[in-house]
Amino acid sequence: MFKKSLMVATLASACAFALPASAQTVLKFSHTDQQGGARQAAAQVFAKKVEELTQGRYKVQVFCCSQLGNDPKNIEQLALGGIDFTVSATGSYAPHVPSLNLTMMPFLVESYAQGWKLYDESQWLQEQFAKAPAKGFRFLATWEAGFRSMTTRDPLNSPSDAAGKKLRTFPNEMMRWTLEAMGFNIQIMPLPEVYLAIQQGAVSGQENPVDTIFSNKFFEVAPNVTLTNHVYSPIPLAISEKTWARLSPADQKAVTEAAVIAAKFSREMISGNDENQLKEMAAKGAKINRQPNVAAFRTAVQPVYAKAREKYGADVDAFLKDAEAVRKTVK
Repeated sequence: MFKKSLMVATLASACAFALPASAQTVLKFSHTDQQGGARQAAAQVFAKKVEELTQGRYKVQVFCCSQLGNDPKNIEQLALGGIDFTVSATGSYAPHVPSLNLTMMPFLVESYAQGWKLYDESQWLQEQFAKAPAKGFRFLATWEAGFRSMTTRDPLNSPSDAAGKKLRTFPNEMMRWTLEAMGFNIQIMPLPEVYLAIQQGAVSGQENPVDTIFSNKFFEVAPNVTLTNHVYSPIPLAISEKTWARLSPADQKAVTEAAVIAAKFSREMISGNDENQLKEMAAKGAKINRQPNVAAFRTAVQPVYAKAREKYGADVDAFLKDAEAVRKTVK
């Protein structure tokens, strides 16, 4: 569904034509990233393309920074038709499509190229995405957030350093199993509360992709940035099924094309910017641990796969098989 070839836009004259504001339909796009984050930048690309490709019939209004709600609330509102678009970690959609919890299994892929191929070509994953319309939304394209790493108040190099430390994460079953297997005690809280919680000592740190760490300035209060890359965490863009049903076939095609264009922008921005952001964090006092004992973390999380099989059965090995095939064929 995400390998849709891009159409060559022939809208030069149409783009020059502006409909009166009253003739436009405004669509709400809510997400939790900060104003300066990559998610917001991709959302603006998407909004511009939707307006262009629908010849001004639709205008996407972007609400960043959790203005309309956190990730679970956004997805709930998406399913109800209260908002039109959101973009969030694949595992955040799992309360509606439980099998998507398996996308949060640890250490599935080792590079962006592997992650993109897995999300674009895994037959098992496409089958799970296809369940979404029955739940009130559908996936348009997979945007990028990156590999999840740790920011902690104290140095972190192996599971022995994690033992008993309280770490914030988002509400996802697989992530909880993984972090608990590493030795952490887990604290669930909304993203906007995390900075203050670390600053006040309520938690000792958090885990997120580099761009999220950077844009939320978590390194200021948890200066030990440890590149565990424990979970690959892209962010599929979804549209409310109620909104989709109101679009003409031509506008459905236009919105999908805009989503794919923004996905390419998102992937290039995130994959190309990790190193720059790490250097800037280091310049501001962060201590970047580029070579933690990943082997020890991999060993610690082995029970997670068995636990997943107990609950999800054959789906686990179906997805692990797809991931293994990608690791063998893509660097």
